[in-house]
Amino acid sequence: MKIVPYQEKHIIFREGFRKFLAREINPHIGEWEENGIVPRWAWKKLGEQGYLCTAVPEQYGGIGADFLFSAILIEEMARANFYGLSARLHSDVVVPYIVQFATEKQKNKYLPGCVNGDILMAIAMSEPQTGSDVAGIKTTAVADGNYFILNGQKTFISNGVNCDLVIVAAKDPQENNPHAAVDLFIVEAGTPGFEKGRMLKKVGWRSQDTAELFFADCRILKENRLGEKGTGFKKLMTNLQQERLICTLGAQTAAEFMLEETIRYCRQREVFGKTLSAYQNTQFALAEMAAEVRIGRTFVDKLIVEHWQKNTVVADVSMAKFWITEMACRVADRCLQIFGGYGYCEEYPIARAWRDIRATRILAGSNEIMKIIVGREITK
Repeated sequence: MKIVPYQEKHIIFREGFRKFLAREINPHIGEWEENGIVPRWAWKKLGEQGYLCTAVPEQYGGIGADFLFSAILIEEMARANFYGLSARLHSDVVVPYIVQFATEKQKNKYLPGCVNGDILMAIAMSEPQTGSDVAGIKTTAVADGNYFILNGQKTFISNGVNCDLVIVAAKDPQENNPHAAVDLFIVEAGTPGFEKGRMLKKVGWRSQDTAELFFADCRILKENRLGEKGTGFKKLMTNLQQERLICTLGAQTAAEFMLEETIRYCRQREVFGKTLSAYQNTQFALAEMAAEVRIGRTFVDKLIVEHWQKNTVVADVSMAKFWITEMACRVADRCLQIFGGYGYCEEYPIARAWRDIRATRILAGSNEIMKIIVGREITK
Protein backbone atom coordinates (compact mmCIF):
# COMPACT_ATOMS: atom_id res chain seq x y z
CA MET A 1 0.00 0.00 0.00
CA LYS A 2 1.32 3.42 -0.95
CA ILE A 3 1.39 5.83 1.97
CA VAL A 4 2.28 9.11 0.24
CA PRO A 5 -0.59 10.25 -2.01
CA TYR A 6 1.43 11.31 -5.04
CA GLN A 7 -0.75 12.60 -7.87
CA GLU A 8 -0.11 12.60 -11.60
CA LYS A 9 1.52 16.04 -11.39
CA HIS A 10 4.01 14.67 -8.86
CA ILE A 11 4.79 11.64 -11.01
CA ILE A 12 5.39 13.80 -14.10
CA PHE A 13 7.61 16.12 -12.03
CA ARG A 14 9.67 13.17 -10.75
CA GLU A 15 10.18 11.76 -14.25
CA GLY A 16 11.28 15.15 -15.54
CA PHE A 17 13.75 15.71 -12.73
CA ARG A 18 15.20 12.21 -13.10
CA LYS A 19 15.85 12.88 -16.79
CA PHE A 20 17.36 16.27 -15.96
CA LEU A 21 19.81 14.69 -13.52
CA ALA A 22 20.81 12.01 -16.03
CA ARG A 23 21.40 14.62 -18.73
CA GLU A 24 22.82 17.64 -16.90
CA ILE A 25 24.24 16.53 -13.55
CA ASN A 26 25.31 12.88 -13.43
CA PRO A 27 27.93 13.11 -16.23
CA HIS A 28 29.86 15.73 -14.23
CA ILE A 29 29.81 14.20 -10.73
CA GLY A 30 33.26 12.61 -10.98
CA GLU A 31 34.83 15.88 -12.10
CA TRP A 32 33.12 17.85 -9.33
CA GLU A 33 34.19 15.34 -6.70
CA GLU A 34 37.78 15.73 -7.85
CA ASN A 35 37.54 19.54 -7.82
CA GLY A 36 35.82 19.65 -4.44
CA ILE A 37 33.04 22.00 -5.51
CA VAL A 38 29.99 22.21 -7.77
CA PRO A 39 30.19 25.07 -10.31
CA ARG A 40 27.58 27.79 -10.21
CA TRP A 41 26.29 26.97 -13.70
CA ALA A 42 24.83 23.73 -12.30
CA TRP A 43 22.81 25.70 -9.73
CA LYS A 44 21.69 28.08 -12.46
CA LYS A 45 20.42 25.19 -14.60
CA LEU A 46 18.48 23.81 -11.65
CA GLY A 47 16.85 27.20 -11.20
CA GLU A 48 16.08 27.68 -14.88
CA GLN A 49 14.27 24.33 -14.98
CA GLY A 50 12.20 25.09 -11.87
CA TYR A 51 13.98 22.67 -9.52
CA LEU A 52 14.96 25.18 -6.82
CA CYS A 53 12.70 26.50 -4.05
CA THR A 54 9.50 24.92 -5.36
CA ALA A 55 7.62 25.97 -2.21
CA VAL A 56 8.23 29.70 -2.73
CA PRO A 57 4.94 31.48 -3.51
CA GLU A 58 4.24 32.56 -7.09
CA GLN A 59 4.39 36.29 -6.25
CA TYR A 60 8.10 35.88 -5.49
CA GLY A 61 8.96 33.80 -8.54
CA GLY A 62 8.25 30.29 -7.25
CA ILE A 63 5.46 27.86 -8.07
CA GLY A 64 4.01 27.56 -4.56
CA ALA A 65 4.24 23.76 -4.66
CA ASP A 66 3.49 21.45 -1.73
CA PHE A 67 6.10 19.56 0.30
CA LEU A 68 5.68 16.44 -1.82
CA PHE A 69 7.54 18.19 -4.64
CA SER A 70 10.42 18.85 -2.24
CA ALA A 71 10.38 15.20 -1.16
CA ILE A 72 10.67 14.10 -4.80
CA LEU A 73 13.69 16.35 -5.40
CA ILE A 74 15.41 15.06 -2.26
CA GLU A 75 14.77 11.41 -3.16
CA GLU A 76 15.93 11.69 -6.75
CA MET A 77 19.12 13.53 -5.81
CA ALA A 78 19.90 10.84 -3.22
CA ARG A 79 19.10 8.13 -5.74
CA ALA A 80 21.68 9.73 -8.03
CA ASN A 81 24.21 8.94 -5.28
CA PHE A 82 25.31 12.55 -5.04
CA TYR A 83 25.37 14.85 -2.00
CA GLY A 84 27.62 17.50 -3.51
CA LEU A 85 24.83 19.64 -4.95
CA SER A 86 23.12 20.62 -1.71
CA ALA A 87 19.94 21.98 -3.25
CA ARG A 88 17.84 20.63 -0.39
CA LEU A 89 19.73 22.84 2.07
CA HIS A 90 19.22 25.92 -0.09
CA SER A 91 15.59 25.25 -1.04
CA ASP A 92 14.05 23.56 1.98
CA VAL A 93 16.18 24.55 4.97
CA VAL A 94 17.48 28.11 4.47
CA VAL A 95 15.12 29.82 2.01
CA PRO A 96 12.08 29.08 4.26
CA TYR A 97 13.54 31.52 6.80
CA ILE A 98 13.21 34.27 4.20
CA VAL A 99 9.71 33.14 3.20
CA GLN A 100 8.46 32.99 6.79
CA PHE A 101 10.27 35.78 8.59
CA ALA A 102 11.65 38.39 6.17
CA THR A 103 9.97 41.70 5.32
CA GLU A 104 8.14 42.14 2.02
CA LYS A 105 11.02 44.30 0.81
CA GLN A 106 13.50 41.53 1.56
CA LYS A 107 11.31 38.82 0.02
CA ASN A 108 11.02 40.77 -3.22
CA LYS A 109 14.73 41.48 -3.20
CA TYR A 110 16.02 37.95 -2.55
CA LEU A 111 13.46 35.25 -3.32
CA PRO A 112 13.33 35.56 -7.14
CA GLY A 113 17.10 35.07 -7.26
CA CYS A 114 16.89 32.11 -4.88
CA VAL A 115 14.37 30.49 -7.23
CA ASN A 116 16.24 31.07 -10.49
CA GLY A 117 19.70 30.19 -9.16
CA ASP A 118 21.21 33.65 -9.11
CA ILE A 119 21.32 33.67 -5.30
CA LEU A 120 22.64 30.71 -3.33
CA MET A 121 21.94 30.57 0.41
CA ALA A 122 23.63 29.13 3.48
CA ILE A 123 22.88 29.16 7.19
CA ALA A 124 25.61 29.83 9.76
CA MET A 125 24.97 28.32 13.18
CA SER A 126 27.84 25.97 14.10
CA GLU A 127 31.00 27.43 15.62
CA PRO A 128 34.39 25.94 16.52
CA GLN A 129 33.24 25.33 20.11
CA THR A 130 29.49 25.03 19.58
CA GLY A 131 27.51 22.58 17.45
CA SER A 132 23.97 21.51 18.33
CA ASP A 133 23.78 23.85 21.36
CA VAL A 134 22.62 27.00 19.57
CA ALA A 135 22.20 28.86 22.86
CA GLY A 136 25.93 28.47 23.42
CA ILE A 137 27.11 30.39 20.35
CA LYS A 138 29.74 33.10 20.80
CA THR A 139 29.16 35.24 17.68
CA THR A 140 27.81 38.61 18.80
CA ALA A 141 25.52 41.23 17.28
CA VAL A 142 25.81 44.62 18.96
CA ALA A 143 23.40 47.45 18.11
CA ASP A 144 25.03 50.66 16.88
CA GLY A 145 22.55 53.28 15.70
CA ASN A 146 20.84 51.98 12.57
CA TYR A 147 23.22 49.04 12.35
CA PHE A 148 24.26 45.81 14.01
CA ILE A 149 27.94 44.95 14.24
CA LEU A 150 28.70 41.22 13.95
CA ASN A 151 31.83 39.59 15.35
CA GLY A 152 32.59 35.89 15.46
CA GLN A 153 33.47 32.74 13.56
CA LYS A 154 31.34 29.98 12.04
CA THR A 155 32.45 26.57 10.82
CA PHE A 156 31.10 23.53 8.92
CA ILE A 157 28.97 25.88 6.82
CA SER A 158 27.50 24.03 3.82
CA ASN A 159 27.40 26.12 0.63
CA GLY A 160 29.90 28.32 2.47
CA VAL A 161 32.05 29.04 -0.59
CA ASN A 162 29.35 29.45 -3.23
CA CYS A 163 26.84 31.31 -1.07
CA ASP A 164 25.64 34.81 -1.90
CA LEU A 165 23.43 35.23 1.15
CA VAL A 166 23.82 33.82 4.67
CA ILE A 167 21.44 33.55 7.60
CA VAL A 168 23.69 34.12 10.63
CA ALA A 169 22.84 33.19 14.21
CA ALA A 170 24.34 35.69 16.64
CA LYS A 171 23.61 36.79 20.19
CA ASP A 172 23.23 40.01 22.15
CA PRO A 173 26.09 39.95 24.71
CA GLN A 174 24.02 42.09 27.09
CA GLU A 175 21.19 39.56 27.32
CA ASN A 176 21.58 37.11 30.23
CA ASN A 177 18.99 34.61 28.99
CA PRO A 178 20.96 32.50 26.47
CA HIS A 179 17.86 31.62 24.46
CA ALA A 180 16.45 35.16 24.35
CA ALA A 181 19.89 36.45 23.35
CA VAL A 182 19.88 34.70 19.95
CA ASP A 183 18.73 36.42 16.76
CA LEU A 184 19.02 35.66 13.06
CA PHE A 185 20.53 38.11 10.60
CA ILE A 186 20.68 38.33 6.79
CA VAL A 187 24.22 38.98 5.56
CA GLU A 188 25.16 39.40 1.91
CA ALA A 189 28.45 38.08 0.54
CA GLY A 190 30.81 40.99 -0.06
CA THR A 191 29.68 42.93 2.99
CA PRO A 192 32.77 44.56 4.58
CA GLY A 193 33.90 42.51 7.55
CA PHE A 194 32.42 39.26 6.24
CA GLU A 195 35.06 36.90 4.91
CA LYS A 196 34.82 33.34 3.61
CA GLY A 197 37.61 31.17 4.95
CA ARG A 198 39.16 27.97 3.69
CA MET A 199 37.09 25.20 2.17
CA LEU A 200 37.18 22.21 4.51
CA LYS A 201 38.36 18.87 3.13
CA LYS A 202 35.98 16.14 4.24
CA VAL A 203 35.90 12.34 4.20
CA GLY A 204 32.68 12.39 2.20
CA TRP A 205 30.45 14.97 0.50
CA ARG A 206 33.66 16.02 -1.25
CA SER A 207 32.11 18.36 -3.81
CA GLN A 208 29.75 19.96 -1.29
CA ASP A 209 31.54 23.21 -0.48
CA THR A 210 31.88 23.46 3.29
CA ALA A 211 33.71 26.45 4.71
CA GLU A 212 34.57 28.60 7.67
CA LEU A 213 33.04 32.08 7.82
CA PHE A 214 34.47 35.06 9.67
CA PHE A 215 32.79 38.26 10.88
CA ALA A 216 35.04 41.10 12.02
CA ASP A 217 33.17 44.33 12.79
CA CYS A 218 30.75 43.39 10.02
CA ARG A 219 28.19 46.19 9.85
CA ILE A 220 24.69 45.36 8.63
CA LEU A 221 21.46 47.37 8.68
CA LYS A 222 19.07 46.81 11.59
CA GLU A 223 16.40 45.77 9.13
CA ASN A 224 18.54 42.72 8.34
CA ARG A 225 17.51 41.12 11.60
CA LEU A 226 14.78 38.56 10.96
CA GLY A 227 11.83 39.45 13.15
CA GLU A 228 11.65 40.84 16.66
CA LYS A 229 14.54 40.87 19.12
CA GLY A 230 15.19 37.62 20.94
CA THR A 231 13.21 35.38 18.58
CA GLY A 232 16.08 33.71 16.74
CA PHE A 233 16.24 30.58 18.88
CA LYS A 234 12.52 29.97 18.49
CA LYS A 235 12.76 30.45 14.72
CA LEU A 236 15.54 27.87 14.49
CA MET A 237 13.56 25.34 16.54
CA THR A 238 10.46 25.91 14.39
CA ASN A 239 12.23 24.83 11.20
CA LEU A 240 14.22 21.91 12.59
CA GLN A 241 11.42 19.39 12.01
CA GLN A 242 11.64 19.91 8.25
CA GLU A 243 15.45 19.97 8.23
CA ARG A 244 15.67 16.66 10.08
CA LEU A 245 12.99 15.04 7.97
CA ILE A 246 14.90 16.07 4.84
CA CYS A 247 18.10 14.50 6.20
CA THR A 248 16.19 11.33 7.09
CA LEU A 249 14.55 11.04 3.69
CA GLY A 250 17.89 11.42 1.95
CA ALA A 251 19.43 8.68 4.09
CA GLN A 252 16.49 6.36 3.50
CA THR A 253 16.70 6.76 -0.27
CA ALA A 254 20.47 6.27 -0.15
CA ALA A 255 19.96 2.97 1.70
CA GLU A 256 17.53 1.85 -0.99
CA PHE A 257 20.02 2.80 -3.69
CA MET A 258 22.86 0.90 -2.03
CA LEU A 259 20.76 -2.22 -1.59
CA GLU A 260 19.61 -2.13 -5.22
CA GLU A 261 23.21 -1.74 -6.44
CA THR A 262 24.33 -4.64 -4.26
CA ILE A 263 21.56 -6.98 -5.41
CA ARG A 264 22.44 -6.17 -9.02
CA TYR A 265 26.11 -6.91 -8.31
CA CYS A 266 25.31 -10.20 -6.56
CA ARG A 267 23.38 -11.44 -9.58
CA GLN A 268 26.42 -10.88 -11.82
CA ARG A 269 29.46 -11.61 -9.66
CA GLU A 270 30.60 -15.25 -9.70
CA VAL A 271 32.58 -16.97 -6.95
CA PHE A 272 33.55 -20.66 -7.17
CA GLY A 273 31.33 -21.15 -10.17
CA LYS A 274 28.16 -19.63 -8.70
CA THR A 275 26.80 -16.10 -8.51
CA LEU A 276 26.99 -14.43 -5.11
CA SER A 277 23.20 -14.31 -5.03
CA ALA A 278 23.10 -18.14 -5.03
CA TYR A 279 24.86 -18.40 -1.66
CA GLN A 280 22.73 -18.64 1.46
CA ASN A 281 25.00 -16.27 3.38
CA THR A 282 24.44 -13.59 0.74
CA GLN A 283 20.70 -14.20 0.66
CA PHE A 284 20.46 -13.85 4.44
CA ALA A 285 22.41 -10.59 4.40
CA LEU A 286 20.27 -9.16 1.59
CA ALA A 287 17.06 -10.30 3.29
CA GLU A 288 18.02 -8.64 6.58
CA MET A 289 18.94 -5.39 4.87
CA ALA A 290 15.78 -5.45 2.75
CA ALA A 291 13.65 -5.80 5.88
CA GLU A 292 15.30 -2.82 7.57
CA VAL A 293 15.07 -0.72 4.43
CA ARG A 294 11.38 -1.56 4.03
CA ILE A 295 10.68 -0.64 7.66
CA GLY A 296 12.53 2.65 7.20
CA ARG A 297 10.53 3.53 4.10
CA THR A 298 7.24 2.91 5.88
CA PHE A 299 8.30 5.13 8.76
CA VAL A 300 9.62 8.00 6.65
CA ASP A 301 6.65 7.96 4.26
CA LYS A 302 4.29 8.30 7.22
CA LEU A 303 6.28 11.32 8.42
CA ILE A 304 6.27 12.89 4.94
CA VAL A 305 2.47 12.81 5.03
CA GLU A 306 2.32 14.13 8.60
CA HIS A 307 4.66 17.01 7.78
CA TRP A 308 2.87 17.72 4.49
CA GLN A 309 -0.34 18.03 6.51
CA LYS A 310 1.48 20.51 8.80
CA ASN A 311 1.33 18.33 11.91
CA THR A 312 3.92 18.67 14.67
CA VAL A 313 5.87 15.41 14.80
CA VAL A 314 9.16 16.55 16.33
CA ALA A 315 9.70 13.45 18.48
CA ASP A 316 8.78 11.03 15.68
CA VAL A 317 11.07 12.82 13.23
CA SER A 318 13.87 12.68 15.80
CA MET A 319 13.31 8.93 16.20
CA ALA A 320 13.36 8.44 12.45
CA LYS A 321 16.43 10.61 12.03
CA PHE A 322 18.61 8.57 14.37
CA TRP A 323 17.21 5.13 13.47
CA ILE A 324 17.16 5.53 9.69
CA THR A 325 20.57 7.21 9.40
CA GLU A 326 22.11 4.50 11.56
CA MET A 327 20.32 1.83 9.53
CA ALA A 328 21.63 3.39 6.32
CA CYS A 329 25.18 3.24 7.67
CA ARG A 330 24.74 -0.44 8.56
CA VAL A 331 23.47 -1.10 5.06
CA ALA A 332 26.40 0.80 3.54
CA ASP A 333 28.94 -1.22 5.50
CA ARG A 334 27.36 -4.58 4.71
CA CYS A 335 26.95 -3.73 1.04
CA LEU A 336 30.59 -2.67 0.78
CA GLN A 337 31.64 -5.96 2.39
CA ILE A 338 29.66 -7.92 -0.19
CA PHE A 339 31.36 -6.01 -3.00
CA GLY A 340 34.71 -6.97 -1.52
CA GLY A 341 37.78 -5.21 -2.91
CA TYR A 342 35.78 -3.72 -5.75
CA GLY A 343 33.63 -1.87 -3.24
CA TYR A 344 36.67 0.00 -2.01
CA CYS A 345 37.44 1.33 -5.49
CA GLU A 346 36.16 4.73 -6.59
CA GLU A 347 34.88 3.38 -9.90
CA TYR A 348 32.12 1.54 -8.06
CA PRO A 349 29.22 3.69 -6.81
CA ILE A 350 29.08 1.90 -3.47
CA ALA A 351 32.41 3.50 -2.48
CA ARG A 352 31.07 7.04 -2.66
CA ALA A 353 27.76 6.00 -1.11
CA TRP A 354 29.60 4.38 1.81
CA ARG A 355 31.71 7.42 2.63
CA ASP A 356 28.92 9.94 2.04
CA ILE A 357 26.24 8.34 4.22
CA ARG A 358 28.27 8.66 7.43
CA ALA A 359 27.70 12.41 7.71
CA THR A 360 23.93 11.96 8.05
CA ARG A 361 24.37 10.74 11.63
CA ILE A 362 26.01 14.08 12.49
CA LEU A 363 24.26 16.83 10.52
CA ALA A 364 20.87 18.40 11.33
CA GLY A 365 21.60 17.62 14.97
CA SER A 366 23.70 14.61 15.92
CA ASN A 367 21.94 11.32 16.64
CA GLU A 368 22.87 11.67 20.30
CA ILE A 369 20.93 14.94 20.40
CA MET A 370 17.99 13.20 18.68
CA LYS A 371 17.93 10.59 21.44
CA ILE A 372 17.94 13.30 24.10
CA ILE A 373 14.92 14.93 22.41
CA VAL A 374 13.05 11.62 22.24
CA GLY A 375 14.02 10.67 25.79
CA ARG A 376 12.72 13.95 27.17
CA GLU A 377 9.48 13.58 25.22
CA ILE A 378 8.68 10.06 26.36
CA THR A 379 9.59 10.64 30.03
CA LYS A 380 7.95 14.01 30.67
